[in-house]
Amino acid sequence: MDRRDFVGLGVALTASAQLRRFSAHPTTIGTPPPPRLALDALDDLTIAVAQGEIAAGRLTSRALTEHYLMRIRTLDADGPRVNSVIEINPDALALADAADAERASGRTFGPLHGMPILLKDNIDTGDRMSTSAGSLALAENRARRDAGVAARLRTAGAVIIGKTNLSEWANFRSTHSSSGWSGRGGQTKNPHVLDRSPCGSSSGSGAAVAADFCIAAVGTETDGSVICPASLNGIVGLKPTVGLVSRTGIIPISASQDTAGPMARTVRDAALLLNGMIGRDASDSAMRGAPASLPTDYTRTLDFDGLKGLRIGVARNYFGFDTRVDAVMEDAIRLMRERGAVIIDNVNVPNADKYGAEETEVLQYEFKAGLNAYLGALPATAPVHSLAELILWNEKNHDRELQWFGQEILTASQKRGPLSSPAYRRARETCVRLSRREGLDVALRRTRCDVLIGPTGGPAWTIDLIAGDHFGGGVSSAPAVAGYPHLTVPAGRVAGLPVGLSFFGAAWSEPVLFRAGFAFEQATSHRVRPTFAPTVAATPR
Repeated sequence: MDRRDFVGLGVALTASAQLRRFSAHPTTIGTPPPPRLALDALDDLTIAVAQGEIAAGRLTSRALTEHYLMRIRTLDADGPRVNSVIEINPDALALADAADAERASGRTFGPLHGMPILLKDNIDTGDRMSTSAGSLALAENRARRDAGVAARLRTAGAVIIGKTNLSEWANFRSTHSSSGWSGRGGQTKNPHVLDRSPCGSSSGSGAAVAADFCIAAVGTETDGSVICPASLNGIVGLKPTVGLVSRTGIIPISASQDTAGPMARTVRDAALLLNGMIGRDASDSAMRGAPASLPTDYTRTLDFDGLKGLRIGVARNYFGFDTRVDAVMEDAIRLMRERGAVIIDNVNVPNADKYGAEETEVLQYEFKAGLNAYLGALPATAPVHSLAELILWNEKNHDRELQWFGQEILTASQKRGPLSSPAYRRARETCVRLSRREGLDVALRRTRCDVLIGPTGGPAWTIDLIAGDHFGGGVSSAPAVAGYPHLTVPAGRVAGLPVGLSFFGAAWSEPVLFRAGFAFEQATSHRVRPTFAPTVAATPR
């Protein structure tokens, strides 16, 4: 079911029906059932609280799913029109009912059981929803089977209620694109301030979590696409180590940098969602390099006193692009020192600005190879089966797809040769050497730091469909190119707009990132709920 047809859910989601479902049960002979939660009690729920209310009999998965669908209808499709959800799963309520029936029969599958989750629209689902990467060319693309990460979430009992909008082709189409815009979904807005960018490419996932349209969401990242929208929308986002989460069935950019990641309102919820996403996948070559033993529960390292004794390195080469952001970071550093962290200042990540051209080259080679493989496996009835055909399709549908910006990244990628090309191999080796062995590995080893920190980025810029995005600075490329984990947590606000603090480190160091991020989050509580303000002048300071 497309968002434009969302009104077809009809009376099941009207306010009056909602109020009837959530009203207290009438008094009966014997012990009355627990009273249902009021509507406002469902706002901003965490996974643990939702599960507790379900266990107490005050909430059901169906009621929670209906609540989110109603919020999407009134605040995303209508009302402020955040425009973060590109498609609603027509089977969402049936899936919620099935989760409730399983629970009633004594079968539960863990913390995600019955929890309404949104997936980015480049993740295959073998159901009645499309997987389009935001492109009109794939608007009717129905996957034959679930992506690896979607299958894992279903096994964990999650209820996939829809797909989120994204920067088309995961922001790998134009050098002048607007984050959050796709031909199929239009422009997603930042729910804190509606004329501001949600960043991308996981724009819809970040905005939907912030706006409370789901309990959590899945995004994907190649370089900044989970971290940036999490920061600008004031939520928690993790880009895992490449190889921790299956990429099978995700429309690709890069075989060396792509990964799916959890996006949530709290660090604990991000860890719980990651628990449901992980699992071995023999068809994903990146997973073959994973350690034989990895955690199965990333909540085990969460500790209110988790900052105590941690050696935290301040990556100063990511500071200085905005004095207001620097001030927020200094407050964060001061707090962490007060909480017992050992702050190692003036840690610079070597060579962090020396492989941008090589990264671009690698991504273009890998995008061509990966997309050709994905499109080539589509049914014969699909409108495109290769990158070359996609470029021609966009040109033929210029008025719908190219009205705001072009496809110069697609055309540059099409000119690249195969992955056996010596130029590709040289560029990839340069990226690995400078980002890992002569980059993050050096910074961590020399300082004996457990984790590095820096500003995730600046505050959200004004949406600009003509000139495109206006990125400032911050941490993104080093952990992305290295394939190392990166966590962002709300750190404060600049002019009423959220900014995030980045925790990043060595491969497979997700447990220590969660430990540090959780302790910082609990000590500060910087996340604020969006107000859907029309412009920045209307936001609180």
